[in-house]
Order: sequence, then structure tokens, then C-alpha cells
Amino acid sequence: VNPKDKRYKKLIGKTLVLPLMNREIPTISDAHVESAFGTGAVKVTPAHDMADFEMGERHKLAQISVMDEHGNLNENAKQYKGLSREEGRQKVLEDLQKLALLEKEEQHKLNMSLCQRCSTVIEPLLSTQWFVKIDPLAKPAIKVVREKKIKIIPQNYEKIYFHWMKNIKDWCISRQLWWGHRIPAWYCKDCKKVTVDRCDPTQCKSCKSSRIEQDPDVLDTWFSAGLWPFATLGWPKKTPDLAKFYPNTVMETGHDILFFWVVRMIMMSLKFMKKIPFRYVYLHPLILDKDGNKKMSKSSGNAIDPLDVSEKYGADALRYTLLVLSAHSRAIRLDVEEVSGYRNFMNKIWNASRFALNFLDHTPQSAKSNFSFIDQWILTRCEEVVESVTEDLEGFKLGESAQTLYQFVWHEFCDWYIELIKPVLYGENKEEKEKTLFVLYHTLENILKLLHPFSPHISEEIWQNLPGKKEALIISEYPKPNKKFLFKNSKKHMHYFMELINTVRNIRGENNIAPSKKTAIHCLCKNKDVEKLLTSSKQAFLNLTKGSDLIFEKDKKFASIGLFGHAHVQGAEVFVSLSEAVNREEEVKRLQKEMAKTASDLEQVRNRLSNEGFVSRAPKNVVEEHKKRVQDLESKQSKMKEALQKLQNV
Repeated sequence: VNPKDKRYKKLIGKTLVLPLMNREIPTISDAHVESAFGTGAVKVTPAHDMADFEMGERHKLAQISVMDEHGNLNENAKQYKGLSREEGRQKVLEDLQKLALLEKEEQHKLNMSLCQRCSTVIEPLLSTQWFVKIDPLAKPAIKVVREKKIKIIPQNYEKIYFHWMKNIKDWCISRQLWWGHRIPAWYCKDCKKVTVDRCDPTQCKSCKSSRIEQDPDVLDTWFSAGLWPFATLGWPKKTPDLAKFYPNTVMETGHDILFFWVVRMIMMSLKFMKKIPFRYVYLHPLILDKDGNKKMSKSSGNAIDPLDVSEKYGADALRYTLLVLSAHSRAIRLDVEEVSGYRNFMNKIWNASRFALNFLDHTPQSAKSNFSFIDQWILTRCEEVVESVTEDLEGFKLGESAQTLYQFVWHEFCDWYIELIKPVLYGENKEEKEKTLFVLYHTLENILKLLHPFSPHISEEIWQNLPGKKEALIISEYPKPNKKFLFKNSKKHMHYFMELINTVRNIRGENNIAPSKKTAIHCLCKNKDVEKLLTSSKQAFLNLTKGSDLIFEKDKKFASIGLFGHAHVQGAEVFVSLSEAVNREEEVKRLQKEMAKTASDLEQVRNRLSNEGFVSRAPKNVVEEHKKRVQDLESKQSKMKEALQKLQNV
């Protein structure tokens, strides 16, 4: 009974008669008993329940086993001897009813231990097992992590490690499984002594009898696995592999087996090798099914076969998906469809590389003259990405490094740089072309090196096709930041250039200009630097803005003649000619229709905000979203009115 249960305090220390067995048993108090459950009094069976076993150890209770290894009741069950456990339980219930000792029955859900393979109920049974005395092993293992000789990443798992290690109990290493390392213990049938040896003995060490039999149990899986860092390298022999590869640097595994495996490896290495097995323990997130309900595993039947995913999307795409997702959570909900997004990324890299290889028929030499601001920008960004990715990898931020590389390759290298250099590559200026090819080669080379740890197959394939490459990418030197390719103000100039391009694109979009229609672009520059910037990359600017011509104006007089889309940019005003690209009548109708819809949407949102009931009851963030929606619709309405006035005044 619970020591705080007032109902039974007077019974503590006394004995009661166990019904049916007619045997006296003591009444003890233990905090493990829940007063609110059932009667608040529970019969303790130290030989048939793990929690009761510990209670029995605390109170020195007799360990009476009433069941054999086949699940049948033995002589300790007296009149129930020979019955199966199921038959015995039913007979006990009937006998209690006959003696009027059963007060009532209640439905109750209990946790049942089931066999993973056959789903039958596991019956706890007291038996002799082999144990490892853990305290002498645990203390050194705690010390090496506390002294940072071994670092656990993420660091918060160190608290879990210390909690486990300080509360660890002696380790039972006997397992009743079909497969595993057989326990090296032999029992003598004559003198009953135990022989333990490295080599299979032929006789008992004590009485020399040949009537010996090996223990049928196998070693716990984690005991065998704990030897992995050195046993796989030839230990206990002093092999060249052991000298070269032990201790290792990084142990990488799932965070759910920190205690089961990592702890065991550390203890075993410190015991047998007198060294730490590795310097870092990197714990990756677990992969759950797409609903996030359960960890993926073959035994649960909810695992996705990576070979099937690789067949459909590519192994590199699968690897990249898992790496990026690892940055967001310690439990990854994997939906296979997400892999398709990174298959597209691999396709993007492949197509960009194929384009580059059309022009890279030789290894470009380092250019002596100045690079364009576009080339300076990509060189600078490439060096920054090399530094950032390297720093994240060294800090075990694998997901973050993969995201950085993704953003750079897709959005900066492919979407911007390659598009911007096409006029040079297709042009006739050989000197400018050679400079750009050098930058293109240098950038692509570094991208492939950075990409290789994440996506080794596609990066190696492209690398083998680069001119001048004789050795494999996997053994090439990893890139290092090079300060000579950092150009001051290159990012500032490029971001401004991008802003000008995006401004023109926005004007075209707002005026519904088809991508196939080219338009003249007029620019009123407020300083010479803007005009110089645009002049130096005029063709690239026109390519990305679908411009037919770029005209620099001194004042706004030209705008009074014709129809223009107009926007302000710091240091300049941009005008896009609409006359040749827009059907005035159709555009007026389109704008009027769009304005009517916008006015209707605006009225609905304003009506909702004017409703005091809505404002007082709705969450604050919802009210703020509605206010922001009003601002956006008003801005859209203002722009359309301005555009409509221009069209009607032409």
C-alpha cells in the first residue's frame, strides 16, 4: 500500500492470508503503489513483474516463481499446477467467486508487452542472467563528455546523456534470441561450475569434466555493437588499420540511440582501448512518416524504400531533401513528393552546367584586366558562400549549409548570372568573353566542390566533363575562401542593377505586357554612376527586361508624347513604353474589370473591420491581417486608377 494512504496505515507491518494458497504474506508500504487506482492495495509478485521485482528488492520479499518457461503453472501454484497461464487465471477467478471473495469486476486498459515478431503476450519470468557492473564504466564516460573531450551535437543532448549516465543500472547482457554472439560461458553438468573462456573449451576448468554445455543465450546487440569502433579494425591485435583509423573523429547516428549505442561505444573504448572512440557525436533527426505519427522503420512497415525513391527522383535529390529538412526539426516528416522539388534543383544544376560546357572547350586562364561588375559580383558571392558553407559544415549545421548552397546556385548563379552573361558569351568580343569564361569556370568549379558532399553523383559526373580535370572530384581539394576575388561595392552595384531590372519587370506585369512583346525603356538618370552602370551592361539589361532599346533622357518632355509605365528608383526614373505593347481598348476594359473586383474586395474587408463584434472577438493577428489587406487593396486601386487615366488621356 502507499505509505500516505490512511485507509491501510494500521495494516502496515502485519501479515495477511493469501486467498486460495492459504499462505501468510506481509503488508508493506511503497510509494510506487497508486492509492487512487482500484482498491489502492496491490499484491506484489517479485518473480513475475519488473516493477514488483524492484519493490521486492527494496523490501527483501521472497521471489516465488509460479510459472515455468513454457507458460504453465508449476508446483508453487499448488492446486493449479499443470494449467496454462490462461487456464490458471480463469480457474482462480472462478474459485474466488465460489468463496465469495470477489467484490466486483471493472473494465480496465493495461499496457501489455507484445513480441515484436509474433505479437504474443510477453510474460515476465525470473531467470539467471549475465550482467555488466556498470558504475566503473559509467564514471569515465561521464568525465570525457564533461571535459569536452567528446562533444555531443546538438549540445542540449549532453543533459540527456548525463541524466542517463548518473541513473544507469547494471547492464543485463543476456538475450534470448536466435542470432547474435553466443555468450562464452560453459556450465559443467558434474560440478555445476562455470567456465568462461575466449576459445571454446573442451573440459571444465574446475573438475576437468568433458560434460560441459554452452549458455544458449547471446550477447545483447548493443554489447556487440559497443565494440564497433575498434573490434572492426582487428582488435585485439595491433593492426595497421587500428593504428590508422582509431580513434575516429565523428560518430553520426540518430538521437534515439544515444543511450543504446553511443554510450556503450564510449564505455567500451575507454575500458579496452583506454582512449575515446571519437571526438564528436552528431545526432541527426529522426525520419517520421508523412503524418508525423511514427518513426519510419522496416519492422513497423511504414518505411519508404530509398531505392524506390532514388529510382524515381534520383539519389542526390533524396539526400539533399533530407539534409535541408534536418535544419528545421529533430523529427522530419517525410513526404516523398517533397523530393521532387530537389530533383528540380538537380535538373537546374545539370542544365546550367550543360550550357556552360557549350562554351568551356578549354580551361580559361586568369584574366589580367578588370572584370565587369557582374563578374565581380558572382566572384564575391562565390567566395562568401564558400566561407559560409564551410563554417556551417564545420559547425555540423548540415541543413543550413545545404540551404545556403541551394539559394546561391538556383537564384544567383542560374537565374541571374548565367542569364546576364549570355550577351558576352554569344558576342564577338574575345577578350571580354575569355574573362567571363574564366569567372564561369571558377564559379562552377567551386559549386561542384561545395555540392559534392551533399550530392556526389551529379557533381562528379559534371566534374569529369570539365576541361582540364584528370583526378576525381572526391579526392580533389575542398575550396577555401580567396580574398583576391572579393570586390568592394560589387554587391551594392549588382543589387541596384537587379532593382532596376525588377522595376521594369513589375511595370510590364502591372500593364499585362506579354513576354513576347519587346518594349523601349527610357531612363532619366539623376547621376552619372547610374548611367555608367547601365551603359556597361546595356545588352544584359535589355535581355532580362525584354527591352528593344535603352534610351537615356535628360528631362521628362518625352513622356508627354505616347503612353508609358513609370516608376521611381533611387537615383533614377524608369519609363517603359506601352504604346507598341498594349492594345489601349482591351487594356481599358481589363483595368475597369479589375478595378471593379478590387473595389468589391475592399468594401468587404472594410465592412468586416467596421463590425465591432468581429474586431473584439477575432484574434489580434487576424485583425492586423485585415488592416494590411486594406492597405494593399488601396495601393493596387491607386495604381490602376493612374494607369487608366494615362490610357484614357492618350
